[in-house]
Amino acid sequence: MITVNLNNPMEIRAIGMQALENALGHAGMIKFMQQNEPAFGDYTAEKYDMPDITKEEVKALFAHLK
Repeated sequence: MITVNLNNPMEIRAIGMQALENALGHAGMIKFMQQNEPAFGDYTAEKYDMPDITKEEVKALFAHLK
């Protein structure tokens, strides 16, 4: 079991995200987060404004969690 500082919300979130990724994989983690985060904005309009991002860039964003 991992020791977690329960008084540090950022640490709890980082370890929780890593646990989700380990258990569900990248796509499963994202699907889980989509179900549990409040939705806002206009995805249909915003998706055309988003830059393309590579798999390597996504991995780099989450590299600090490992």
